[in-house]
Amino acid sequence: MTSTLAEKASPSAPEKVRAGARRAKRRRTVLFFMAPAFIGFLIFFGYPLIATLYYSFTRYDLINPPQFIGFDNYVRMFTSEPLVGTAAYNTLWLVVVLTVCRVVFSLGVASVISRLKSGVGLVRTLCYLPTLAPPAAATLAFVFVFNPEFGPVNRFLRLVGIDGGLWFNSPAMSKPALTLLALWGSGELMIIILAALLDVPTEQYEAAELDGAGPIRRFWHVTLPSISPVLLFGVVNSIIYALQFFTQAIVAASASAGTADVAGNSKLIGAPQNSTLTYPIWLYVQGFRYFNMGYAAAMAVLLFIVSSAFTWILVRQLRKSQHQEEGA
Repeated sequence: MTSTLAEKASPSAPEKVRAGARRAKRRRTVLFFMAPAFIGFLIFFGYPLIATLYYSFTRYDLINPPQFIGFDNYVRMFTSEPLVGTAAYNTLWLVVVLTVCRVVFSLGVASVISRLKSGVGLVRTLCYLPTLAPPAAATLAFVFVFNPEFGPVNRFLRLVGIDGGLWFNSPAMSKPALTLLALWGSGELMIIILAALLDVPTEQYEAAELDGAGPIRRFWHVTLPSISPVLLFGVVNSIIYALQFFTQAIVAASASAGTADVAGNSKLIGAPQNSTLTYPIWLYVQGFRYFNMGYAAAMAVLLFIVSSAFTWILVRQLRKSQHQEEGA
């Protein structure tokens, strides 16, 4: 009797075969629909990444076949290429300053908009519109606005008795001017943070207010913990944005010199005095002006490693802080 019940409860061999066939069919269906994305990933990301890694160990000029030279490109980068240090310093400066300013500025603007009682849609639209401007056109407009002689900014500052400086024509002011340009176009991050602020439960603010917490304490103990994942995204996004800073810097260098010649005149790249020479610009110069594609590939691999390291460290620290808060 017991064996009969066990035989009825357990599926027969043909039923197991049919169930396995159905599962295999579902897997094939899922793989079929995922195939375009997977193939696109392999073609447009996987293959270029592997090819770049391979070319970084070669001497390659796009004409002759690549010659394997081992780690010579990496050794050259750290020992006999002085402008790499300058470009890395400028990029690191942008990573630190631009990231902090961009996240704080976007958070501040989003906080102000979230407290508006009327005209929220208009203000939100006006703050987002600069993001839609093409980077080259926006940079040209900023170079005109901050022109040291006839720019509107310096004209206004002279009216109030302040010397506005040379801005894009000064080695000391060029990177801060580029930072202002990046802040002007940070509407996308502002919209994301605004959505996170509006999603914070009002009950938490009410409970904190009943406990006697003021605006600063409510912001520090309620708002920031609630939107910390979005702020982490903003930090990571800003770091990657700064590490890839290219168009604005190269256009500003040529426009401030009064010419549209960018790639054809090496004296304009990084002007003034290499203060706007970022790491991606020097990578571009090596690859597409001097045709040192192997060396440029090594620079690209290093940039990828640094970007990945920054992202991994930030994500790890966020998870660690979240675990500590849950444990407390």
